[in-house]
Amino acid sequence: MFAGFLTIAPSCEVCDLDFSFADAGDGPAFFVMSIVGFPIVFLALLLEVAATPPLWVHMALWLPVSIMLCLIFLRPCKGILFALQFKHAAEEARFNDEH
Repeated sequence: MFAGFLTIAPSCEVCDLDFSFADAGDGPAFFVMSIVGFPIVFLALLLEVAATPPLWVHMALWLPVSIMLCLIFLRPCKGILFALQFKHAAEEARFNDEH
């Protein structure tokens, strides 16, 4: 399904299904930022209240954790949204001028 890390292949290698219908847009990024962001902020606040470390400790700890988790979740989330588009035959909205 993927031609690169996040690039959708033009078609299926097995059944030759055209994947041009699929465009997840920014959906996967939004969901991953929400899934990863809320727990990271919660944990950072807990650490701040419990130990009050300097700002550089927060940056050294939470920035790599956030980046790693986002990279781990982004590809599966894009695959799930791609599969949901296929299952529900989702398309871009089109306006008809016919009345």
